[in-house]
Amino acid sequence: MITVYVPRDSAARSVGADEVAVAIAREAALTGTEIRLVRNGSRGMLWLEPLVEVATDRGRIGYGPVSPDAVADLVAAGLFDGADHALCQGPVDDLQWMRDQQRLCFARVGVTDPLSTEDYEANGGLRGLRRAVGLDPADVVAEVTESGLRGRGGAGFPAGIKWKTVAETEGELKFVCCNADEGDSGTFADRMLMEGDPFCLIEGMTIAAHAVGATEGYIYLRSEYPDAVATMRRAIELAYERGWLGDRILGSDLRFDLHVRVGAGAYICGEETSMLESLEGKRGMVRSKPPIPAITGLFGKPTVVNNVLTLASVPAILSDGGSAYAELGVDRSRGTQVFQLAGNIARGGVFETAFGIPLGTLVNDYGGGTRSGRPVRAVQVGGPLGAYVPAEQLDLPTDYEAFAAAEAMLGHGGIVVFDDTVDMAAMARFAMEFCAEESCGKCTPCRVGAVRGVEVIDKITGGQDTEGNLALLNDLCELMTDGSLCAMGGLTPNPVRSALAHFPDDFTANRREAR
Repeated sequence: MITVYVPRDSAARSVGADEVAVAIAREAALTGTEIRLVRNGSRGMLWLEPLVEVATDRGRIGYGPVSPDAVADLVAAGLFDGADHALCQGPVDDLQWMRDQQRLCFARVGVTDPLSTEDYEANGGLRGLRRAVGLDPADVVAEVTESGLRGRGGAGFPAGIKWKTVAETEGELKFVCCNADEGDSGTFADRMLMEGDPFCLIEGMTIAAHAVGATEGYIYLRSEYPDAVATMRRAIELAYERGWLGDRILGSDLRFDLHVRVGAGAYICGEETSMLESLEGKRGMVRSKPPIPAITGLFGKPTVVNNVLTLASVPAILSDGGSAYAELGVDRSRGTQVFQLAGNIARGGVFETAFGIPLGTLVNDYGGGTRSGRPVRAVQVGGPLGAYVPAEQLDLPTDYEAFAAAEAMLGHGGIVVFDDTVDMAAMARFAMEFCAEESCGKCTPCRVGAVRGVEVIDKITGGQDTEGNLALLNDLCELMTDGSLCAMGGLTPNPVRSALAHFPDDFTANRREAR
């Protein structure tokens, strides 16, 4: 039987993947061809979606982007045999985009049926959990510590230290919480992983539960991701049926129950303590620290809080060993990062590779430069609160310390590209406006500072006492950085300062009139 793959990922569906799947099934019936139609995750080459793959003796042959109207012609040309066609991309694994990656988190995304437990095990799933339940919990924590895994949510805090703190904190009830409230601009890796390989996240959270002594877990998922919510809920049901969740997991003494909770779309709930407040049924507002969530977290109990990519890295670490994971990357940035290319870019998508790859290699070599064909002027890395990196600094290596030294941040790995038509003063204003809109309102520097920031930038760009207002804007940025309770207000000055430092002319009235 011929196996044909059509993605069920939200990005692919948004450009007609469902209609393509229906058309393929219809053409197979009309031609009397028996096929097995698998709705897989996306391979991450979003410019080729919908990407149809056909399993052949030469490997999986890809065709894309395929429209529903093109299916009949493709079938007539020999789609089911992997025949040549104008839309044929050749063997998918041989494409440079795929060949040059080092996929650990995304090893199965786009390869398997996301809701097939058989596919999951056949492609390396559960190896990490099987090894973990045979180890003492402290040894599991040691493996994660040795790997050098740091939080992929943005802060880059060592996961092993966080787990060790929870493990050593006394408490009859402990939690593992996954923050899947992916709200940064230009980020979509969490969604793609949950839709394309949900069992990987479940396995990572279960390993964490064994390591720290937790018995209950929550995935906090944003309401804007209905497909991810449905996929995760169904995957959890299947995991219970297979004995991967619940009592005596894989025949061990481990018990772990897992639930999905859907947030209301507040950006601030990407911050761990706000997320915990929301999980408890309260308004999402930042908590003061200390105490830290590892000691006093959900409902006041010791809690591991990690994001999707952090927890999805854990199965590979336990499967192959912490030392093997630590061999990837550079300095204190170990393992792989799932970079997401977005904005004005020719080839957008996800690219997983070891830390250290130059930013320009991702943007220009793999991303193909701007979609508009104009020169790159700036790249924002790390979400709407990340700094703007000018084109002259695209040789910056992608590791936490190198970015920090350049007064930038890697964050969640989102990379948003702008060409030379961008107004950087407007982008700086957007950062302040975004903070004013999304602030939880608990602390004055963030709540009031962002509103004043918008006003001051408007005065600067309007030519009102430019020097005086620039000094005032710098003072305001310093106050927000030092005085805000959390990263929301504390990081908002980053894009503003970087825009002022690298593109000062955009803030003058004469420059703006010329543009």
